[in-house]
Amino acid sequence: MRVSIGTTDIPTAGTRVQISNTVDKVKKISVTARPANTGNIFFGTVTVSSTVGVVLRPGDAVSLDFEEGSVLFSTFYLDAATSGDDGDYMAILE
Repeated sequence: MRVSIGTTDIPTAGTRVQISNTVDKVKKISVTARPANTGNIFFGTVTVSSTVGVVLRPGDAVSLDFEEGSVLFSTFYLDAATSGDDGDYMAILE
């Protein structure tokens, strides 16, 4: 089991950014919108956009538990309503 911690910058609102391009399997993942963000960020898969996905207001967080690691890390993306906002992540990998 390994842990991956980092920040994903979303330089252009409306352009999704892949959190990681690795094919490690995720057991748990948490994403937090930076409190200093000026707009919402959106967490999801390849279909995420600046209006679709799990909405995270500045300071909000979401956690998902996949137990045995059935989802690839490369599956997850972030987008933002405001250019330059960031999302922090912590993933426990199989």
